[in-house]
Parts: sequence; C-alpha cells; structure tokens
Amino acid sequence: MGVLLALLTSGCASIRPPTGVEAAERRMVVTGYCKCGDCCSWRRNWLGRPVFTSGPNRGKYKQVGQTASGSMAKHGTIAADTKLFPFGTIMYVDGYGYGRVEDTGGRVKGNHIDLYFYSHDEAREWGRQMHQVKLWMVKK
Repeated sequence: MGVLLALLTSGCASIRPPTGVEAAERRMVVTGYCKCGDCCSWRRNWLGRPVFTSGPNRGKYKQVGQTASGSMAKHGTIAADTKLFPFGTIMYVDGYGYGRVEDTGGRVKGNHIDLYFYSHDEAREWGRQMHQVKLWMVKK
C-alpha cells in the first residue's frame, strides 16, 4: 500500500520509456534502499551534521537524500552501476514500477540495482530479489 501511495503522489508516474524504442531485458539482483545512514553510508559528526563515512568524500558534508547525479531521491530513483547503465536509463521492475538511474552505490555493481523507498522498513521489506528487468538505455 505504501509503495502504491508513493507512486501516485511522487511524480514517478511521469517516468516512462521513450516511444518507439524496444526494451532490452536483463535478469538482475534487485534490492531496496532509503536515505538513512545505514543505506547511504553517512553519519552525524560531533556538530550533528551529516557527513560521509567512507570513500573519497569521507568526513565531508553529505546532503541527505541527494543522489550521485545531483537530484533528490524519490520513488522511482534507481541506483545502478553507471558503467553498465548510465544516468537517465529507464527501467521497469514488476512490483515497483518505472524508475530512472540517478544514483550509484558502493555495493551496486554489475547486474544489480537498488530501488529507492521512502522508509528503511519498506526497503528491508523489499529485501533482495531476482527480477527480469526491462530497460531503455540512454545514448552515451
């Protein structure tokens, strides 16, 4: 129910594949994430400010909810390996709907995508699944 409500109220319905382009299909590992520190590798520093906990930006300020592409995460945001699926790639996952690659993740490599959920409980409830994913690649 929460996913349906988020879909109807988030603007995700505006994510659609390009017309006249046939979808490719790929079997993928599909997991869920949210903007919490556990999912996105950040914590609050001694001043109470969110900072990255790892990587080249370790200790630097983190805008909570901001994706690697610079957009703010919402239902329909997908984290993927951008070497395979560049930013802007549209995907369709049964049980989630359409999404767009706008984020990356430290553990998201190869044929693995991470779907954004508004809460950690929703992301955990999704868990780790195998899906046949439809995708529409953008031109590099």
